[in-house]
Amino acid sequence: MNKMVLIGGVAVAAVIAVGAYLLLDKDGDGSETVAASEDVPSFGITIENHLFSPAELEVPAGQKVKLVVKNLDPTPEEFESHELGREKVIAGNSEGVIFIGPLEAGTYPYFGEFNEDTAQGKIIAK
Repeated sequence: MNKMVLIGGVAVAAVIAVGAYLLLDKDGDGSETVAASEDVPSFGITIENHLFSPAELEVPAGQKVKLVVKNLDPTPEEFESHELGREKVIAGNSEGVIFIGPLEAGTYPYFGEFNEDTAQGKIIAK
């Protein structure tokens, strides 16, 4: 009987842990969400006509930042960067939030996987 209670308690704890993770991972990219997101600098990137704008975005090095990616196209696009370790599909006519950093000073390319020939950009951490 005690083993059953222990197993049940472990199962309940696991369900609570998974639920908490899903609630805290609001951006859906697997990174931790910053509780006080108003303290995190926010930068906008727009997708229009399968192009990222601005094509080069400067962000502060050594600090976590929030990217708000607005897709003005009717079709979805995936923000992807191997260097940043991020990928997120942004549905057409919608927006998504991606947290990155803190980054070392440098250049971090990203691209749109669905329109890779045209959707290219760079995050420059200074």
